[in-house]
Amino acid sequence: MHEVALFEAKNKLSGLLDQVAIGEEFIITRHGKPVARLIPVKPAFDRAKAKQAAKALLEASQGLSLGGISIKELINEERP
Repeated sequence: MHEVALFEAKNKLSGLLDQVAIGEEFIITRHGKPVARLIPVKPAFDRAKAKQAAKALLEASQGLSLGGISIKELINEERP
């Protein structure tokens, strides 16, 4: 993570944003004290990753059993 003074950040904001877009992070300082952090925005939800995770869970669960106990029985017993 890089530090940049507020004055420099104002003058070079476009260039800083270009660097942030490729993953760099900056701490913006005022009079030598950190006041803000400039970081890349990450998507809140990635549908493709969620689908991939669900598929992996389904594949991992193939062939597994609960030893003859149903999920409903586990819920009724208040087991996690």
